[in-house]
Parts: sequence; structure tokens; C-alpha cells
Amino acid sequence: MAYRSFRPAPLQSVVPLALPDECQLLLSTCARKLGELSGMARFVPNANMYLTMYVRKEALLSAQIEGTQCTFDDVLDPANQQLVHQDVSEVISYINALLYAEERMKSFPLCTRLLKEVHSRLLKGTRGEEKTPGEVRVSQNWIGPAGCVLREAPYIPPNVDDMAQALGDLDLFINNGAGLDPIVKAALIHYQFETIHPFLDGNGRLGRLLITLSLINDGVLPGAVFYPSYQLKVRRGEYYERLTRVREEGDYEGWVAFFGSCMLASAEDAIDSMRRLVDVHRSAEGVIKQSLGKNLSNGLRLLDVAEEHPILDVSLVIERLGVSRSTATNLIKTFCELGILHQRDAERQRYRTYVFEDYLSILRTGGEPLE
Repeated sequence: MAYRSFRPAPLQSVVPLALPDECQLLLSTCARKLGELSGMARFVPNANMYLTMYVRKEALLSAQIEGTQCTFDDVLDPANQQLVHQDVSEVISYINALLYAEERMKSFPLCTRLLKEVHSRLLKGTRGEEKTPGEVRVSQNWIGPAGCVLREAPYIPPNVDDMAQALGDLDLFINNGAGLDPIVKAALIHYQFETIHPFLDGNGRLGRLLITLSLINDGVLPGAVFYPSYQLKVRRGEYYERLTRVREEGDYEGWVAFFGSCMLASAEDAIDSMRRLVDVHRSAEGVIKQSLGKNLSNGLRLLDVAEEHPILDVSLVIERLGVSRSTATNLIKTFCELGILHQRDAERQRYRTYVFEDYLSILRTGGEPLE
């Protein structure tokens, strides 16, 4: 034989898992934290602004696991919105794919057909655009270091026939797994998708996006309210090792325990971030109400713009507030004097940009590219 490909066991055949008590406790704690986060997302004032940033952060973190070198500032910089930077375009495509999936799932089941639609958007405008976006592969792929050939690959996903069978089994598991702990289910779905590797490119990003979609699908989350890729990025060595151990040793329990600990840490981080963002909002709002007088209305509107676009320029303020250039310039100047905004490029006389630093510094945490 030229090579051996891996055929994963149907997930229906491996549940229920014999999870130890400490893992059960971990999963219970994780479920409570996700519930707390969902409650905050529903009732915290201005939460939609924060959740928009969480979607962007998840997109960035997931792309960084694949080697993307851009930062959170790159994603938010008005100068990059034309997608001239390839790394930024990959993050923007991820955001668009996730938002599309959230909307599509309101009227369509989570299944291979939907994942193909999402995959098409995920690869749009990226380096994988030529690798049949939206279509499952019709040839053998493999995973290994650069320059590795098929017979040398440390992991070879299912051949095309086995892949088709495995995707059908996965669809059934996603939509007929009632009674299974949703976090365990999301862990198994992510593992199975990454193991099947059904596309020529983008499997890692789509597989991590699938974590959020699975939790939404099972009613655990109201939407993309946290960034699960955060801990998978921080612990990426163990992440890949745990996936391999399931394939080689059948260690589903170890994978679920690792996955649950990552989701718990990510949920706790998202909760802490949202609380700190709320504090920054309230502090800025208080300063604005004390200081702006007759310009209070425009000041509060500018605060909303700054939370949606923590890096902004005069043109954006003119567009969003519908005010004159002089009014926009004076508002930004006032925000700088109040310490809410800071000019990013003090030496520039034209095309200046300004940053809501207290707000953005919270969101930047963990968003540095991998070395």
C-alpha cells in the first residue's frame, strides 16, 4: 500500500464516556460560567458592542493558531479596512463567516451543508481561496511539516469514501445527540471534524468556529459571546497532542477534560473582560456627562462610536455622527483633553488616528501573534 489513512470511529459508538468525578465537576463549573456569561450578554448595557469585539478577538486568535501575524490593532485600524493586508483579510473573512453562520442557523440545521456555506465565506479573499472554497475535498490530504510528502505524513485523514461516511455520521451526531452534556458534545464534534479534515484548507479555523456553533445549536450560548480559541492558542502544544492521543489511544476522556478546562478559562476571561469593559464605559460616560454640557448628546454618541471602533479618525466620526468636520474635530479634541482618546501618531499633521486606549487594552490581552 502507498499509505494508510485514518478512519475515525463514529461518535455514536464512543458515548457515553466514563468521565472521572473531577472532570464532571470541571464541566459543571464550565456550564455555570457559560451561563453567567450568557446572562451578562443579555442584560449588561451596551453588551452588543462588547460582543462584536469578542467575535473579532475569536477570529484573530483562531487565525493566529494557523500562523497569522496580525494584531488586534491591525484588525481595527481604519487604514486596513480595504483588506490590503493578507493576514487582516483572513481575520475579516472569519468574522463574516461566523456572523453568517449565526444568522443562517436561525432557519437551518447545523450540518455539513451549512459548514460548506460557511467554509466558502471563511476562505473568501484569503490565501486558501484557490482551494475549492465551500466544497469538500475529492482527493487525499495530509498533515505534516512543510515539504512533507504523503507517505511521510504523521497524520493522514480519512480517504474520500471514508470521509463521506464520517461526515454523514457527524451530521447525525450533531442533530441527534440529545441528553449528552453540550460541552462534551462540542468537544467530540471539534475532535471529529479536525480528524475528518474534509476541506483542502481552512479546517482548523472552521473546526474552532464549530465549537461556538455547537454551543449555540444546543442552547448553551445565545451567540458568539466568548472566544474559545484563546486557551487553544495559549496551550496549542497540548491541544495538538490531545487530538493525537484520541486518534492513537482512544483517549476521549483526556481530550474532554482538556477541552473543558480550556472552555472554562476562556469563559472566565470573557466574563472578566466584559466587567472591565463595563467599568471603562461607565467611567467615560460619567466624565462626558460632567464635562460636555450642550454637546452631551454628540459626546455620548461618540462614545458609542469609540466602543465600536476603538481606533478611529475624523472621517469616521463625520460619517457616523453626521456632523461637520469642525464639529468632529472639536469633539475628538475634547475627548483627548478628557483622557478618553489618545492620538496614536503625534508627529502626523494629517490623517491622524485616535485610540480608546483604556478600552482597547482590555481586548488586546492574549492577542499577540505566535512567535
